[in-house]
Amino acid sequence: MSALSERPQNPLVGLAVPHESADLHVTGEALYTDDLVQRTKDVLHAHPVQAPHAHARIASLRTEPAYAVPGVVRVLTADDVPGVNDAGVKHDEPLFPTEVMFHGHAVCWVLADSIEAARLGAAAVQVGYEPLPSLVTVREAIEAGSFQGGQPHMARGDVERAFEESDHVFSGELEFAGQEHFYLETHASLALVDENGQVFVQSSTQHPSETQEIVAHVLGRHSHDVTVQCLRMGGGFGGKEMQPHGFAAIAALGATLTGRPVRLRLNRAQDMTMSGKRHGFHAEWRVGFDAHGLLQALDATLTSDGGWSLDLSEPVLARALCHVDNAYWIPNVRVNGRISKTNKTSQTAFRGFGGPQGMLVLEDVLGRCAPLLGIDADELRRRNLYTHGQTTPYGQVVGHPERLHAAWEQVHASSDFVARTEDVALFNRAHPHTKRGLAITPVKFGISFNLTAFNQAGALVHVYKDGSVLINHGGTEMGQGLHTKMLQVAATTLGVPLAKVRLAPTRTDKVPNTSATAASSGADLNGAAVKNACEQIRERLCQVAATRLGVSPGDVRFVDGQARAIASSSERVPWEEIVHDAYFQRVQLFAAGFYRTEGIHWDSSIFQGEPFKYFAYGAAAAEVEVDGFTGAYRLRRVDIVHDVGDSLSPLVDVGQIEGGFVQGAGWLTLEDLRWDESDGPGRGRLLTQAASTYKLPSLSEMPEEFNVALLQHAPEEGAVYGSKAVGEPPLMLAFSVREALRQAAAAFGPVGTSVDLASPATPEAVFWAVQQARGAAQGAPEHGHVVEGAPGVVPDQPAEGAPEYEPESERVQHELSTT
Repeated sequence: MSALSERPQNPLVGLAVPHESADLHVTGEALYTDDLVQRTKDVLHAHPVQAPHAHARIASLRTEPAYAVPGVVRVLTADDVPGVNDAGVKHDEPLFPTEVMFHGHAVCWVLADSIEAARLGAAAVQVGYEPLPSLVTVREAIEAGSFQGGQPHMARGDVERAFEESDHVFSGELEFAGQEHFYLETHASLALVDENGQVFVQSSTQHPSETQEIVAHVLGRHSHDVTVQCLRMGGGFGGKEMQPHGFAAIAALGATLTGRPVRLRLNRAQDMTMSGKRHGFHAEWRVGFDAHGLLQALDATLTSDGGWSLDLSEPVLARALCHVDNAYWIPNVRVNGRISKTNKTSQTAFRGFGGPQGMLVLEDVLGRCAPLLGIDADELRRRNLYTHGQTTPYGQVVGHPERLHAAWEQVHASSDFVARTEDVALFNRAHPHTKRGLAITPVKFGISFNLTAFNQAGALVHVYKDGSVLINHGGTEMGQGLHTKMLQVAATTLGVPLAKVRLAPTRTDKVPNTSATAASSGADLNGAAVKNACEQIRERLCQVAATRLGVSPGDVRFVDGQARAIASSSERVPWEEIVHDAYFQRVQLFAAGFYRTEGIHWDSSIFQGEPFKYFAYGAAAAEVEVDGFTGAYRLRRVDIVHDVGDSLSPLVDVGQIEGGFVQGAGWLTLEDLRWDESDGPGRGRLLTQAASTYKLPSLSEMPEEFNVALLQHAPEEGAVYGSKAVGEPPLMLAFSVREALRQAAAAFGPVGTSVDLASPATPEAVFWAVQQARGAAQGAPEHGHVVEGAPGVVPDQPAEGAPEYEPESERVQHELSTT
């Protein structure tokens, strides 16, 4: 075991401790960015002027009427920008646009003494628009050839020959929706300027260093002139990785021009109409199996809905391609990716970062093809799981695949899968109008940023004369428990009680040039940096303790707040005394730590390399019950086994698994983003812009029985204290819910019925799948399935009221858009 992974005696990592801010959260005492406004004098409030068109040229802008509104102080426009009028790292996101690119695009911002005055001032601004043609759906963009960014290609083997030799070849099409982050705390920034012109920005951001860079270049200043702090976020989920920068820049620009603090906090409707979401995708695929149901070839084109600008669409697409295999060996692969440009919000990072979208394609393929192959879906998946020595389509060896199989087998056993499958069959035979489904799906998720340079982190650790410890690191806390883990890492490394360690808010003037807290790498990167800084201090203190104990420094150990020699059990010297002695011996009691992930490399030009430090594995079994009259369903039971290595903080990790799973189930079954696709005046408007129209998982959607277990005896070599990332991978365990719904819907038809299922699989979508199965039961062929190289099934007529179906030659058509 490496020094990074090895645990000392009596470690505090691995203990189930509460979240470090749990008490503050439940009592309402936890401070968030917008809470600081009440502690700040003479604050101005910012309000946007939002465009009512999906695409338009700004013909005129009259701000004078706003100044007639009492309380309005300033209207910010492009003329006020001293630096670069752009809020994106790709330089394709003008902060003040001359061309409106989506419905709700901010044209200018009004600053006033109160939020109401700012709102009225924004309403008074007069903007003349020249409407332009718009593209609202990804299908419209594909037809128009509207694409942006790179178009990656991933290939292995001889795909065409593999199809020729396959016993079964299927092809199809799938389109699935994005997802709104719906964090509890909307985007918020508070900026002020001190007497020296130093700009200080409090921001709800996952990437303070990049927020700092964007603010600096908008202001025409250097990065050292701008400090960004993030106290904590009320949720992020990727939505605050890139999107906060422009809002922080507006606040900073206003503060610079007026000399007064400026607060910018979006209300819920503004946040939903102005900020990006998970990328929706369109996929066309062709897949080949041999006579035993083993995957032989996959040929696919994945098109993401990037919205109006690139944002993070290119790395999201890259990760989607890297995860199109999920946990399955496919010897011959050809996958192309492209990013559509539409007149919608600029879609961005969301938990999983493209991985869920890539995985969903193959999970959908297996779910649709299993009945046509005459193989149970769980058996088809098991047969195709990765084994030792196999590599991904981009050339990385799949490490420890035995852990994937162990998680699968443990879920199979703990969920009593075989017996419950029989129970489900008995129930379905006895209930003509209600059916159940039971499905199991795996997860293999790569951990690290695809861009190698981002895999680094820093930390700053102080030990004060009284023995107390203060740590700073580059990661941000959004409720996921990162700070809790960092406290445990520091206490373990120094050998002191947890109460001795405190954590300071994340600030760019303490730890510079940080990477975003994203890609599930927060604990891996920052934990290793904190550990490195603590080890430097500990080694210096070992020299001091060695003199006191009369032993070699290498024989000194710090355990439970005491220094002792490994060869002696008699003398114990308190930590505080060693620190006191060190100070008077002029020994440095602070250290800057650094970590860079080793052993990873990536060539995006050929889409080959080993971009991930390791893979996180998991498996989930889900059982649902569907009402055949309405498509309504309930989630009866979920069993999960997930691989987090040797957990740093089990209570935090279990919470992340539960939360990730439920959020994934929301994306796949409930959360239905809708834009106005009509040709009317509201074209391009987000229709689901509040909790009243955008349904989120609630207590009623929680599994009636929810069992979560951590995979045991699976420490990860080369990761901090043998742990693994946990933020994103559990979201994809929710595929089991969607596949269980598919099986329940198919149970309304004869054995071997294959149904298409929209995503999100809302009750309405499930109802149409049930109707599809009932059509097969009445002797009609299954809706939309074509089998190449085997007896085909002619597409049937849709049920009355169902979305119109237009078959394509040798394709499975999957229409999802508006039904």
